[in-house]
Amino acid sequence: MLSRLGALLQEAVGAREPSIDLLQAFVEHWKGITHYYIESTDENTPAKKTDIPWRLKQMLDILVYEERQQVSSGEAGPCLEYLLQHKILETLCTLGKAEYPPGMRQQVFQFFSKVLTQVQHPLLHYLSVHRPVQKLLRLGGAVPGSLTEKEEVQFTTVLCSKIQQDPELLAYILEGKKMISSKKPPREPTAPSTDIAGYRDKDCPHSAAPGRGPGLDSEHCGVPALSSHLPAQTEGPENGPGESNLITSLLGLCKSKKSRVALKARENVLLLVSVASPAAATYLTQSTSCCAVIAEHLCQLYRSMPAFLDPADIAALEGISWRLPSAPSDEASFPGKEALAAFLGWFDYCDHLITEAHPVVADALAKAVAEKLFVETLQPQLLHVSEQTILTSTALLTALLRQLRSPTLLQEAMTFLLGTEQQPAATEDSPHTLGTHLIMHCDHLSDEISIATLRLFEELLQKPHERVIRSLVLQNLEGRLYVARGSPEPESYEDTLDLEEDPYFTDGFLDSGLQPSTKPPPAPATNSDGKTAVTEIVNSFLCLVPEEAKTSAFLEENGYDTYVHDAYGLFQECSSRVAPWGWPLGPAPLDAHEPERPFFEGHFLQVLFDRMTRILDQPYSLNLQVTSVLSRLALFPHPHIHEYLLDPYISLAPGCRSLFSVLVRVIGDLMQRIQRVPQFPGKLLLVRKQLMGQIPGEHLDHQTLLQGVVVLEEFCKELAAIAFVKFPPHGPYLNFSPPLEGQV
Repeated sequence: MLSRLGALLQEAVGAREPSIDLLQAFVEHWKGITHYYIESTDENTPAKKTDIPWRLKQMLDILVYEERQQVSSGEAGPCLEYLLQHKILETLCTLGKAEYPPGMRQQVFQFFSKVLTQVQHPLLHYLSVHRPVQKLLRLGGAVPGSLTEKEEVQFTTVLCSKIQQDPELLAYILEGKKMISSKKPPREPTAPSTDIAGYRDKDCPHSAAPGRGPGLDSEHCGVPALSSHLPAQTEGPENGPGESNLITSLLGLCKSKKSRVALKARENVLLLVSVASPAAATYLTQSTSCCAVIAEHLCQLYRSMPAFLDPADIAALEGISWRLPSAPSDEASFPGKEALAAFLGWFDYCDHLITEAHPVVADALAKAVAEKLFVETLQPQLLHVSEQTILTSTALLTALLRQLRSPTLLQEAMTFLLGTEQQPAATEDSPHTLGTHLIMHCDHLSDEISIATLRLFEELLQKPHERVIRSLVLQNLEGRLYVARGSPEPESYEDTLDLEEDPYFTDGFLDSGLQPSTKPPPAPATNSDGKTAVTEIVNSFLCLVPEEAKTSAFLEENGYDTYVHDAYGLFQECSSRVAPWGWPLGPAPLDAHEPERPFFEGHFLQVLFDRMTRILDQPYSLNLQVTSVLSRLALFPHPHIHEYLLDPYISLAPGCRSLFSVLVRVIGDLMQRIQRVPQFPGKLLLVRKQLMGQIPGEHLDHQTLLQGVVVLEEFCKELAAIAFVKFPPHGPYLNFSPPLEGQV
């Protein structure tokens, strides 16, 4: 019995005309919404307590159901045609702008999002859809920190997803213009012009209630009555660059105090800039202010930070990600911490955008960041006369380099720091690039500025860009002008030290009772083709510091094994980074003729060598940073760097110096100064224990000298370890100084 009744009901439903009933129901629900504004007198009732949300849901359900029943999926059904022809979306946008009843804007955002998501028919090409979409975006972007941020970000998520599927939509959503393309948008459903321009519902009552809602004409229940009250400046699809659109709306939401809203908005921008279409990417860069706005916000965050920040606080605030831009709560607090974290988080976001974006967008955004942040904001501060300003800006630039991962932005940073010229520097050259000025800062009167700038260069040397090491070091080592020409190979190790020119190596020094740790080794072991054995090089560095100046032997561990272990990991990392650069395995052949120009090690090595000569008179922290940078340089697997920094037996050209020759002169100075320090070995051991934290620190006479000696000993062990891991004794020999052709 029940089954027969069900069958009869099914037949009755099937006998009805669904399209007519659906359209009638759709129109009735829309008229129900418009009647609310005609009949309602209570302006304080929230929208969610009226029947408007229910009616909007019914209209959405009808549209979805109608589409599923369509035989031909490419055509719009009657209800969808009604929605488009009568500009219902535009009317809803006007009602949302009026925010009547309260909360109506939230309902409109939700309805737009659901229609665009659930209706499969392409809608955004239609003028009656993308124009209200543009207006709704302006409506959301105009109210920062609004109560509808959640709905706004959902709406922009839908739009970005649609653009990702069809990049042609980008121009329609942003400005309502077509990009140059052969693809044509679908035609808008046609209807008699009288119906569109002045649709009047025959069932619409002509009597109005005393208190009508805003923007409604008592004579019209359709769209024209409501849309006639739209602001004139929002009618046309042509929007100037200052207008709020999808880009500005998203960037406004990126600044939301609600972390989830801000994160979702940033993900949407990332989705937008990674569109695969070249036409869409070109449109995004040339016809919108996207890149400029992103870069300008970065500069605003920079300006919001305190003028002066402690470099230690900046260095300690690591691991800031654009997904979690707030400062870690477990870190020590300091003034400006949150502002610094916000700036570093947005820079990380820009770097990520450039990495993931379409190449056209990536290039434009990288140039915008370089121009606005690097050139216009940072450069004047790096060249400022105020030491505090130089110190803070240098530390911030170091933090930015530490976070930088994008190859495109790294290229812009290299151009900013090192310029574009590739010619070797000359001694008399005046600073003409920012990099040269920064190199001069490594030898600044302020030790703090010197340390901060050395840290900047140490960070720079770890970047995967050949331009860094080539500009700072390699371009000056080309041609190997530091090697003596026309002279036979030295017969003994002593001949390479040029003792007659060294004022510290005299007979009086040897008569003082202080002897080097070992006798100078004999000529280095070489094989038949003149390659120097690495064992001789390691021993040369380990034996350089005299026994009277060594203290590590009195402790449980002398640290050399640790240096070898650390150097091995750093060398492997450096080798993998430079592998794509195609460096030669051996040094370039020497030209037997005298060079046309004298050798100059370059401003960078000049400053580092000058600093090394003063290692016994400089603060401990500064010495650590100088030796750290030199160790970084020595790790690079280029044959000219091997030769110039790590070969003690190189025959230097007149007037040239190498790292080993600088260390030899420092040792000579040390041997003379040891005589003027009473109880030198005991005090040196005490200082080492203080530096290692084994005993409480207390000020001693000659403390700077003693600390410098400790750093010198450790640096020589570190250089020996680097030479060892580059070419272990059981492996190949180090190809440093092949003899000139024709020499015996």
